[in-house]
Amino acid sequence: MEELRPGLWHWRTRHPEWREGEPWDPNVSSYALDDGANLLLFDPLGVPDELLARADERNPAVVLTAPWHERDARRLGFPVWSAHPETLEDLVAKGFTREQVEAAGGSPDLRWLVHGGGEAHWFWGGDRLPFGIEAFTGWTRHDLVLWVDDCRAVVAGDTLADFGEGIAVNTRWLPEGTTREDVAARLRPLLDLPVELVLPAHGAPTDRAALERALAS
Repeated sequence: MEELRPGLWHWRTRHPEWREGEPWDPNVSSYALDDGANLLLFDPLGVPDELLARADERNPAVVLTAPWHERDARRLGFPVWSAHPETLEDLVAKGFTREQVEAAGGSPDLRWLVHGGGEAHWFWGGDRLPFGIEAFTGWTRHDLVLWVDDCRAVVAGDTLADFGEGIAVNTRWLPEGTTREDVAARLRPLLDLPVELVLPAHGAPTDRAALERALAS
């Protein structure tokens, strides 16, 4: 675990669902922010005990960049902030058949939370969370890029990722009809903010210059 600055931590954990041939590294990144009142865990997996010990003296919450990044959210038992899981129509648009989706009972992501298994707070791009976090729509409306004002950081899920060549707009899973330029244009307003850190789920923490390169025309 690395403290990036006072109250902001980064750690990496091997993802249990990684399989040989995946484009992403098996070790994925998670982050935690202690702002003095709240303990925010971003896409948490394998949270270090010394961070969990802070939860008794803070208001803990899990903040997800995408519903499929739920990772340890259920096990932790904290309130969860996330975009809503994909609908049948969303999954069909991604290439699944209606029959496949119906047979699976819909999206498996956060199903327990949708059905009342925890405290859920749903949000979308354009929303502002009560922790000084602003959400931007990424490569789909379910994958969000977060501006965290308190630490001047951008937290990214799958939209901005480093697959070994530096952080970039992820074009591997773009929906049909969406281009890299479409996604970059949505995110360029981030460059009007005083960004100092970029914290991707796939890759290591980086800086504003890397974000500028990723979003260049």
